Parts: sequence; C-alpha cells; structure tokens
Amino acid sequence: MAHWLFKTEPNTWGWDDQVAKGDTGEEWDGVRNYQARNFMREMKLGDLGFFYHSVNEKRIVGITEVCAEIHPDSTTDDPRWECVDIRAVRAVKNPVTLDMIKEDPRLAEMVLVKNSRLSVQPVTPDEWNIVLELAGEKE
Repeated sequence: MAHWLFKTEPNTWGWDDQVAKGDTGEEWDGVRNYQARNFMREMKLGDLGFFYHSVNEKRIVGITEVCAEIHPDSTTDDPRWECVDIRAVRAVKNPVTLDMIKEDPRLAEMVLVKNSRLSVQPVTPDEWNIVLELAGEKE
C-alpha cells in the first residue's frame, strides 16, 4: 500500500465536505498539473492519504482512502485530465501543521516541505509514521 497527501483549500472543499460524502467518496477532480495527475495514476484501491487544508490553515486534518482508481475527470472534456475518488477514513487526533512538519528534521525531504504547491503528492512510509506520531496516533 502506498501513501499520499491531498491538498485542498478548505473554503472550496474541506474535511467536513469530504466526510459528508460517506463511504461513496468523491472525485479528487480539478487537478491540472501533470505531475499530480501522474501520481493519481499510480494509486491503487485502499491506498491511504492525508487530507491537508492549505491556504490559511496549512495542516493535515484527516486520513482518506482511495476508493476508485484513475478515471476521466468529470469536470472537463479534455482526456488528459484524470482523477481518483477518495473517501474520508477519520479525522486525525491532533492536526499536524506545516510548521510542525518543517520543524521536524526527520521530515526535511518530504515533498510537502520541498514542493508545497503540488496538490497531490506521495508520502513515504517513514514520513507517514512520523506524521501519525506528531498527530498523536499510531497506525
């Protein structure tokens, strides 16, 4: 199983919106970056991801699961753009801020630190476990 991070502007699509979709989940649509799209092409059913509120909050607030593999993005007729569906698994016990991540030397190579603008990004197994530790959780 691989791990990912999904970034969103909470005033556009927030954790509560994701939770409201239930087990059916929702398309992670509107991604118009080739690298982010290519990461979604690598995703498999059951992969887990962090749900990250960007803009003013800049924090991981929840854990999601890929519930549908890559398919055409319904928000465009352009065949280049595809997406996966994700569903909410649970909120994290304690949100993990970008500052907390940047302050932890073990996370210095995390994509979120190096390329914080990328909306869909991989998370290594070690990074996943460290962030869970920061959130006061164990996987």
